Amino acid sequence: MNEVELKQVVEEVVRKMAAATSTKAQKSAPEVGTGKGVFENIEDAIAAAKAAQVDLHMMPLEFRENIITRIREKVMANKELLAEMAVHETGMGKVGHKILKHELVAKKTPGTECIEVTAWSGDQGLTIIERGPFGVVGAITPSTNPSETVFCNAIGMIAAGNTVVFNSHPNAAKTSNFAVQLVNEAAEEAGGITNVATTVLNPTADSGNTLFKHPDIQLLVATGGPGVVKAILQSGKRGIAAGAGNPPVLVDETANIQKAAQDIINGATFDNNLPCIAEKEVIVVNEVADELIYYMASENDCYILKGEQIEKLTQTVLVEKNGRHIVNRDYVGRDASVILKGIGIDAPESTKCIIFEADKNHILVVEELMMPILGIVRVNSVDEGIEVAKILEGGNRHSAHMHSSNVYNLTKYGKALDTAIFVKNAPSYAGIGFGGEGFATFTIASKTGEGLTNAASFTKARRCVMADALYIR
Repeated sequence: MNEVELKQVVEEVVRKMAAATSTKAQKSAPEVGTGKGVFENIEDAIAAAKAAQVDLHMMPLEFRENIITRIREKVMANKELLAEMAVHETGMGKVGHKILKHELVAKKTPGTECIEVTAWSGDQGLTIIERGPFGVVGAITPSTNPSETVFCNAIGMIAAGNTVVFNSHPNAAKTSNFAVQLVNEAAEEAGGITNVATTVLNPTADSGNTLFKHPDIQLLVATGGPGVVKAILQSGKRGIAAGAGNPPVLVDETANIQKAAQDIINGATFDNNLPCIAEKEVIVVNEVADELIYYMASENDCYILKGEQIEKLTQTVLVEKNGRHIVNRDYVGRDASVILKGIGIDAPESTKCIIFEADKNHILVVEELMMPILGIVRVNSVDEGIEVAKILEGGNRHSAHMHSSNVYNLTKYGKALDTAIFVKNAPSYAGIGFGGEGFATFTIASKTGEGLTNAASFTKARRCVMADALYIR
């Protein structure tokens, strides 16, 4: 993607965001109760999904693709409503950006095309490797992407022949449950199968634990924070874990600094920094640091904090608990102007991001905040920057970003951080197919190695061998 095309993408993001936030969704929020895959208890949800999987498994790929087509249509038809519901229920993010996320899910989440067959034909016959379903998948969804994750996972899991039981985040249950109902509406309209996706009306830690341990759940997929990822990895079941990232972005002296400033702020402020891939801290070579900060403030609506203001911000967005600092949930995913108001600064609502300079050890740089806040760390060289980035990324191997015109520096950085996503000279969201090539996903499994998941991630390999036959030469 060249610079002109990238600028067009950014302008389209801003245009759609403005259009979405200037008008309310035309539909009223639905009353989400039981029915269409939503059950009073998790045991019933699992039993229903198990029964549905028997039918789904017998259906051809074309039937599964028909369901997926209807899911895509449902997402597009309800994207404004879902975005409004999520922001209202969770208090996090931006309606306009969440609409864009739903469009991304609908258009770029892959389906049955990922289910490929490998074959060997020779003197001893024919052997094929086919991809088949696990059965019933147990999935944990986050409050940051409560409906996007449901749709994205449902498309991939149904394409693979699985049904799925969701245990959503309690703070986003209404939005997630409505998404599950839409998935089942799509399945029913495509061919009469229901309960391809199920969930519990009021999810809890207990319902999640039941899901983890239930004998009818063959695969667990977690999209969330470190706690839920740890639970998945300790469950004793096959698990796909998508967790924290704290992605650093490194800017060297060869970068297009004006463009880098724009890209970094657009990526870091998308949905108010809720995406796990978003730029969380900036490391910049000292030679170009002043220029980068200048363009961030003058052209990208950033507010610069200094001195005591930084300390006040620290005390506001972090709280001390049991001897350690944790993120203040009241400010996660909130607008920059709201956060600034919390520290006594009356800033324009148009303020996109809060920036400040800090040492690499500053708590606001080290902690993943999921807020439109960027600490900026100066380094003397790109090599020093790479070492700092490795420390701040924390070994999550999730995402990292860099702005540079030196291919050797880009290569060194990519090898050193070894992340599932590495975005070069673009906003972070290019890494999930928004303004960049490739498919989209909202489950990025760096801990368990799948990377950007798709339908193939939710399948098992089966080898089928016919000896001394079915080869024609």
